[in-house]
Amino acid sequence: MSNARPLRTARVAYSGAVHTATPVDGDSTARLRLADGRLVAEADVVWLPPFDVGSIIALGLNYADHVKELAKELTVTTQDEPLVFLKGPNSLVGHQGATRRPAGVAFMHYECELAVVIGRPAKAVKAADAMAHVAGYTVCNDYAVRDYLENWYRPNLRVKNRDGGTVLGPWFVDAAAVPDPHALQLRTLVNGQVTQRGTTANMVNRIPALIEYLSSFMTLQPGDVILTGTPDGVVNVNEGDAVVCEIDGIGRLVNHIVGDATFHR
Repeated sequence: MSNARPLRTARVAYSGAVHTATPVDGDSTARLRLADGRLVAEADVVWLPPFDVGSIIALGLNYADHVKELAKELTVTTQDEPLVFLKGPNSLVGHQGATRRPAGVAFMHYECELAVVIGRPAKAVKAADAMAHVAGYTVCNDYAVRDYLENWYRPNLRVKNRDGGTVLGPWFVDAAAVPDPHALQLRTLVNGQVTQRGTTANMVNRIPALIEYLSSFMTLQPGDVILTGTPDGVVNVNEGDAVVCEIDGIGRLVNHIVGDATFHR
């Protein structure tokens, strides 16, 4: 048996414990292999964010087509520096999890994003050296409630730091398995219908530039994750919708929209 590090891993809760899990190649019954060797059905586990998450660093307006899509709402449509904000740990939920749509809101939308996971400390790193600090990638769906947007500050806390509003998973994919993270197709499906398509080639600020910028004023630590923004094509989602975010070579992330009653609100 090879001792090589798996290129694709998940974190799941099963039988009262948290486990690292890997896909079973060629298995048609949707099973996972736990680190202790047990084979379990995907439907029998609770999917968690696929790595031990540190700081959650999110990018806004990092695709030019998405800036154009939202132009009517923006005070300005150009910027000298990346638009960056932090999110708290309670914002996270895993694959197949539920995200609440508050009653009375008019426009809540998904954002399919490539999430970049830091693997070793980065402080004052130049762009040319930045990719050596990347451990791997996962898929993110970062919801926003646009009703709560305050145009003088983008985005505000209620828009982008909601409990359970940031979905990560299902897999952590080792950087070695992704030759070019800026050549990945991404798409979102709502109830099986494709509503968003894009490519990471269209990022305004690419990963090396983001790491150089962020590490110039903060030390990035292993487990920190950079959410790199979304292309255009965001549409409203409603209670009962199934939202799937896909990034080629990274994974297929499923999320379910529920109402206030599920959370006893």
